[in-house]
Amino acid sequence: MLPCMRTTIRLDEQLLIEAKKQAAETGRTLTQVIHDALREAFARRRTSKPRAPVRFSTVGGQGLQPGVDLDDTAALLDLMERHDDAR
Repeated sequence: MLPCMRTTIRLDEQLLIEAKKQAAETGRTLTQVIHDALREAFARRRTSKPRAPVRFSTVGGQGLQPGVDLDDTAALLDLMERHDDAR
């Protein structure tokens, strides 16, 4: 194993709580849990294939209706339900 370096990192409080809990449940140190998590994340990134950009198709070629925000699912569902009710 390579020599370890001491460093300071800032973690989200909930991540730290979960990491400490996993360390206690598995009998490992917090350092080992963080090492394993980083190794897994890096391995996943190396093996994942680049994804093609997502393209949204529209009906009639008119694009999105004014005011439609695809990031706001609640508003989008409201709009779709109003459209269905109008039929």
